[in-house]
Amino acid sequence: MNNTKESERSELHKTIWRIANDLRGSVDGWDFKSYVLGMLFYRFISENLTDYLNRQERKAGQKDFDYAALSDRQAKLGREETVKEKGFYILPSHLFANVRKRSRHDANLNETLSKVFKSIEASAVGADSEDDFKGLFDDLDVNSSKLGPTVPKRNARLVKLLDAIGDLNLGTFSDNTIDAFGDAYEYLLTMYAASGGKSGGEFFTPQEVSELLARIAVVGKRSVNKVYDPACGSGSLLLKFAKVLGPDSVRKGFFGQEVNLSTYNLCRINMFLHDVNYEKFDIALGDTLTDPAHWDDEPFEAIVSNPPYSIRWDGDANPLLINDPRFAPAGVLAPKSKADLAFTLHMLSWLAVNGTAAIVEFPGVLYRGGAEQKIRQYLIDNNYVDAVIQLPPDLFFGTTIATCIVVLKKSKRDNRTLFIDASAEFVRFGNKNKLTEANRQKILDAFTARQDIPHFARLVENSAIAGKGYNISVSSWVEQEDTSEKIDIRALNANIGRIVVRQQQLRTAIDAIVADLEAGES
Repeated sequence: MNNTKESERSELHKTIWRIANDLRGSVDGWDFKSYVLGMLFYRFISENLTDYLNRQERKAGQKDFDYAALSDRQAKLGREETVKEKGFYILPSHLFANVRKRSRHDANLNETLSKVFKSIEASAVGADSEDDFKGLFDDLDVNSSKLGPTVPKRNARLVKLLDAIGDLNLGTFSDNTIDAFGDAYEYLLTMYAASGGKSGGEFFTPQEVSELLARIAVVGKRSVNKVYDPACGSGSLLLKFAKVLGPDSVRKGFFGQEVNLSTYNLCRINMFLHDVNYEKFDIALGDTLTDPAHWDDEPFEAIVSNPPYSIRWDGDANPLLINDPRFAPAGVLAPKSKADLAFTLHMLSWLAVNGTAAIVEFPGVLYRGGAEQKIRQYLIDNNYVDAVIQLPPDLFFGTTIATCIVVLKKSKRDNRTLFIDASAEFVRFGNKNKLTEANRQKILDAFTARQDIPHFARLVENSAIAGKGYNISVSSWVEQEDTSEKIDIRALNANIGRIVVRQQQLRTAIDAIVADLEAGES
């Protein structure tokens, strides 16, 4: 990207964040994110639909056609066809630009917006896109007291919000610069995660880690059938594949599941804002471990995930789970207080024979005993663990812990596991560590080469891992470089001897000088 484009982007980011903070006033930033992100989405789909319909009509010969200028009655004629293609419909009077124009003089703006959002959702009812739009605007509560104690005060803030989002220079669809919407959304998600503490950080994986995971999952491939994340959060990890491979190289789309309703909404909005049409994504709401979606889908060639660390789950309290085909082969369930390896086995089960899964894991799962050791034994004895990569500490929002990446494959070329110690591969940036492009490339090169590199990478026979109690923590296999100064003990002793002799000589000389002085005085 050229410097002008990059500086424009940087300026836009600063403006967005300043506006977001100015607008929220006394509302907590974490609560207010739904309004900023929701309004950005409303503007996006309005412009997306307008551009689509204008292009269709102009291609058909109506050179001056402008959907936004039509009456609602005229517009309704093409409604059915539009929903089939785009998955939703917005009346001209309900478009972001038109609602914004009237907003200052609309004493019932909150009701107008509420009606618009309900109408957009209702347009998808009965269509294939219904599940993708249902409840999308639920977090954008225009009647909430968070916006202000009275309706006029709430409406005044909504006017400001419409104006601020409308004034953002995000390019136009016809200029093909539409990725600015997705970029702005990602930037806002990052900033909210960084400032939201633990509650904000848990749904978001930093961009650099997302990119590393995606690149690991597609090494040697130019395209994949589809990508999957069973704890997809805001969907940023999934969307990295569109950047890494190109949007058309994920042939059948983006799949995921998320248990938190608000985050599930963020994820679906994220898909739309990256111009992923409804038929190219399938994001489900629910608990992946006990109520998984996508049972009947063909296995996934690329799986990436940063599942929640050591959360509680049903485990052996649910008698159905031990016979669940995802967990049964290991012969034991992950502990009730630590679901990490349950997510790992779920992903292995959903993985295609020629696929790769790259999973961020909490370090304890690599060496703890009990049920977790038995699950590791199953994974190693069946040769499913391709690599374990130790990451630096303090990369993630909401935690400073040094996590690792476990890479799973079902079709390996050897019976060995690669260990990479990337704990020193970072730069300090603000109050977090970051993986630079050079750091990521060094890890990828070692992962691809699959050879020993002193103090950085080591390829270990699975039989040796079995001999060490199936401990797969990287520090057990990759020797740290000794950076302390080497000391020659004999030379040191000789030097000490010389110092003692010299010390004795000096004492003798001082005693002589003192004796001379005393003799002179007498």
